Order: sequence, then C-alpha cells, then structure tokens
Amino acid sequence: MFLIDYFKNKDKETPSERAKDRLRIIVAQERSMRDGVPDFLPKLKLELIEVISKYTQVSEDQVKVQVEQKENNLSLLELNITFND
Repeated sequence: MFLIDYFKNKDKETPSERAKDRLRIIVAQERSMRDGVPDFLPKLKLELIEVISKYTQVSEDQVKVQVEQKENNLSLLELNITFND
C-alpha cells in the first residue's frame, strides 16, 4: 500500500511544493542579479585593515578585496595590499 501511495503522490504537485519551487527560482535570480559583490565584503575589508594596522600603517585605499565567480560554483577571494616603502 505504501509503495502505491509513494508513486501516486509524485504525480501530483501540491500548491506548497509549487510555491517552494517558485521561491527557489526567485532567490536564484536575485543572487545572480546582484553586482557580484557579496554582502560581507565591505565588513571583511574593514576587519582586514584593522588587523593589518596592528603591524604596519595602511590606509583603506591600499587594500583591495575582490570576489570572482569561477566555474562549478567556486568563488575566488582576492586580497591585494599595497605597502609603502
């Protein structure tokens, strides 16, 4: 009996399942439409400047933080710091 019910429920999608699928599509579109700048990036940059400032003088314009999207859903975090001589 359980096996028959299992296949019977697969054929009919409930309204809640459709709504969940639509929400997933909307969330995926919103993520893809962002500028490619993750929300955490500005805070990360400030925290890095704070840590680096403990050891040497560095200004905000000397620190560059970027995130690049790669293949297979991989992200590359790139950090460039320019030090004064």
